Amino acid sequence: MTSARTAPHLLTLVALTGMAALSMNVFLPSLPGMARDFGVEYGVMQLSVSAYIGASAVLQLLAGPISDRLGRRPVVLWGLAIFLLATIGTLLARDVTTFLVFRLVQASIATCMLVPRAVVRDLYDGNRAASMIGYVTMGMSVVPMLAPVIGGVLDEAFGWRANFAMMGLLGVIVMAIAWRDMGETVRGGGIPLRQQMRNYPVLARSVRFWGYCGAATLSSGSFFAYLGGAPFVGENVFHLSPAQVGYFFAAPSIGYLLGNAASGRWSAVIGMNRMILAGAIICLAALAAALMADLLGHVHPFIFFGAIAVMGLGNGMVLPSANAGMMSVRPELAGTASGLGGALAIAGGAALSALAGAMLQPGAGATPLLVIMTGSAVGALMSILWVMRREAQLNRMG
Repeated sequence: MTSARTAPHLLTLVALTGMAALSMNVFLPSLPGMARDFGVEYGVMQLSVSAYIGASAVLQLLAGPISDRLGRRPVVLWGLAIFLLATIGTLLARDVTTFLVFRLVQASIATCMLVPRAVVRDLYDGNRAASMIGYVTMGMSVVPMLAPVIGGVLDEAFGWRANFAMMGLLGVIVMAIAWRDMGETVRGGGIPLRQQMRNYPVLARSVRFWGYCGAATLSSGSFFAYLGGAPFVGENVFHLSPAQVGYFFAAPSIGYLLGNAASGRWSAVIGMNRMILAGAIICLAALAAALMADLLGHVHPFIFFGAIAVMGLGNGMVLPSANAGMMSVRPELAGTASGLGGALAIAGGAALSALAGAMLQPGAGATPLLVIMTGSAVGALMSILWVMRREAQLNRMG
């Protein structure tokens, strides 16, 4: 068996991030049907997305410092174990309240989103870390590309619970892989929590840290708003079946996969900031074009989801470098920075997802969702421009 002190393989980190992504979106095509099954409004059922995202943010905030102190391996294994127990709970739930409680507990899988980024930062520096994070997070692009398609088909064949059964089965497999290969990368016993608390002001005072957080939060915010609103738009605006919604849900994942590949290939060459800037411009251009088309009355799923695919490309370029930038402020606090930045990104995403769910009422069309997503993309672009301006000022002074 691989030693618990041996660094994990890249594919193990990809599997962990992929599992976290799977739990977030595999059942999305089923949301309208789940609402009917439980006898609640779509907005209530949509809490299984927005509240889950919010719980993930809180857990990342806690798990980051804990992983810096106790290590990456135990945080991942405990997160997976809790996730598997909660998945059983969702399968047994017979009312929406019970389901939502266990769905929130499933958010423990967020540790598998946080820890792989920190592991990469433990092993690599600077632009090289951004490049490697790009490869690791490809698991968060390939899985969402396939999961909604499979989820929609499973829903039509066996009902929505089949999606959660698949989550449980794959969770067992990933836990076995992690147990076998997830070696520890924190050296020297980790940093005591009290010392971490003393170091928080360093992060809080850093313009670079907050700028990178803003770019990551607002860029991913466009995607989270999409998660909250796209099932409604698919069924009520474009009149798609759950399986068809699943097929179209692959759009941002295809773009994200290509963006991750570009980030892995070019971040070490052109630098983190330029990669983030290029991705932010691509996101904004695609969403603004889709919003303009919608306002002009050109309502078609290929226009909407085509723009989302290009948005995914931009996000795939922004997020690896933005995450590496956050962790570069204090490399010894990689887990803390990754957790804090991830918590902020996911909390912002939860808010935007909930806002999208609240604004999408019958007859509203896709316009409210596109307005939210475009506004978020504007904020991401402004955030990286703020970082670049600050660094230019420091270079002139130095």
